[in-house]
Amino acid sequence: MKLIDTHCHLAHGRLRQDTPDVLARAAEAGVISCICAAGTVAETKAALSLAGQYDTVWFTAGVHPHDATSVNDDALRQIGQLAGRDRCAAVGEIGLDYHYDFSPREAQRQAFAAQLALARDIAKPIVIHTREALEDTLAILAEADVGDLPVVFHSFTGGADGARRVLDIGATIGFSGIATFNRADDIRQAVALTPADRIMVETDAPYLSPEPVRKMKTNEPANVAHVAMRLAQVRNISPDAFAEQTTANARRLFGLDLSV
Repeated sequence: MKLIDTHCHLAHGRLRQDTPDVLARAAEAGVISCICAAGTVAETKAALSLAGQYDTVWFTAGVHPHDATSVNDDALRQIGQLAGRDRCAAVGEIGLDYHYDFSPREAQRQAFAAQLALARDIAKPIVIHTREALEDTLAILAEADVGDLPVVFHSFTGGADGARRVLDIGATIGFSGIATFNRADDIRQAVALTPADRIMVETDAPYLSPEPVRKMKTNEPANVAHVAMRLAQVRNISPDAFAEQTTANARRLFGLDLSV
């Protein structure tokens, strides 16, 4: 299998302290590239640094809804500059999180809209985080009028109905280790109905270790292989065929120029 972990936080302290070994284990598991996601300006800068050090690493630029109150003119200026770098795959992860509400909802909505406008202006793909906020997420996305820019709903946790709504707007869905959990039948229903050209896999490392390594405290990109194998089973195709599909999708959507 040749896989791309389309969303992992390599700049997180639990992974960055051991980056060479983390990436070596990923390569052994068949991971040919990782997209290092960011949730703050500082994390975006750290992700850029990692992408500059390792030719298998790309990065995203953006501010997570948890930190929406930090999104001001200066933050947007910096995100715009960082997103313009060659190895930036997308603007993200941006969106809404009404589960934790670490930032006021209005601040989340404003930060999301502002970063969607930024992505539209520089023509970058968009990586969305949404939790218990799908209605508002879709409404703000529609109002932003991002045209035919690629949009990814990462670590999707909705069921079949939510997946259909996301797919109806032309978005791609990324599934993480949550889809492997024993009680995640609703998410696996979404896995089953997602078209082959609009599905991707991720770890969201260092979070969300998948079965059968769910007890692993620090998730790693190597574990995207477990996600892929479980999702291939759900879709009744071989792991190799599923890996080929999802890797092709990631390459096309993010415009990854890979030599492997």
